[in-house]
Amino acid sequence: MGQLSLFDAEEFYEFPKDLLEYRENFLSSKEADELKDILLKTAPWEQRTQKMYDKTVVTPRLTAWYGGNDSSYDLDGNVSGTNPWTPELYALKERIEKEFGYKFNGVLLNLYRDNNDSVAWHRDKESRYGKCPVIASISLGQTRNFDFRKKDHHQSKYSLPLPHGSLLIMKGDLQENWEHRIAKSIIAMKERINLTFRLILNR
Repeated sequence: MGQLSLFDAEEFYEFPKDLLEYRENFLSSKEADELKDILLKTAPWEQRTQKMYDKTVVTPRLTAWYGGNDSSYDLDGNVSGTNPWTPELYALKERIEKEFGYKFNGVLLNLYRDNNDSVAWHRDKESRYGKCPVIASISLGQTRNFDFRKKDHHQSKYSLPLPHGSLLIMKGDLQENWEHRIAKSIIAMKERINLTFRLILNR
């Protein structure tokens, strides 16, 4: 695959391959449909709270964390219980590892129920991810735009639609220099599930 091209209304930017890898049809339609149906019905979805500035807010999406005994997920000290790998999630983890050569020990699932659910601008830069974390993101269901912007230059914004069955791998120093989000929309939307495979370092 060559460089990934992202467009916005005014300019063109190519993300180099050392920051992003993208596979639009990583899962077949049938694979993606079946996995989405299973996760919607069986994942122990929960709505978390987190601190934003001086307030504690409810996150506008549902989440679930899966992994081995060597992984746990916390947000602002709010530790989420680790659900054991399901056969489907573990097989998908191994498939990504084998094809791309990375290693993961957990996966965070995000459920965007409709166009009102979102995740704000952020960087996955916590120490538990290491200096240059690799995060493999599978999208299921509704296509949503994945927005990027330079950490210190917010006018530079780019957007990539992530369709059903697509895979986006973030790596290198992307989390150091870029922020990303899934924005709310005024357009009605159906469910989207996002699976983000991660390597949590022991502390």
